[in-house]
Amino acid sequence: MIAETICAAGSAAGLGVAAITAYRKRFLAATRIAAYSLIPLGLVLTGAVGWAVDTAFSPTAWVGFGLLGGAWALFSTTRAVERRSGGGRKERKAAGAAQREAVAPAASAPSLGRGGSRPSGRSAANPTSAGAGDDFSDIEAILKKHGI
Repeated sequence: MIAETICAAGSAAGLGVAAITAYRKRFLAATRIAAYSLIPLGLVLTGAVGWAVDTAFSPTAWVGFGLLGGAWALFSTTRAVERRSGGGRKERKAAGAAQREAVAPAASAPSLGRGGSRPSGRSAANPTSAGAGDDFSDIEAILKKHGI
């Protein structure tokens, strides 16, 4: 009963402000204010305000909202874990196979962005020598270049 009275008073006050705004020759703003002020009265007449008040003070409704929130939390947690772990066993197996195929089996050494110049530690006779020592020779060449 109190909520309906407050909504009706708010609508009446809004219509009063709209009338003053229209008196000042601002008809577009007055129409917008009148539209906003009629919304609470419309909600009262449709019964939406009564439903909201009954829901707000009902312990059963709050238990229902709590259960919905818990279900949402469980769902979002399982989705986050599924994304982090990569899904099920079949999905992880397929992703691993796809990752192995994406890497070239005989990839060349990564370029350092020098436009074709070779590091000083590498021999010109054998530019594509592969192995673990080759990677360390690049690092040694860089360190020697900087005097370390």
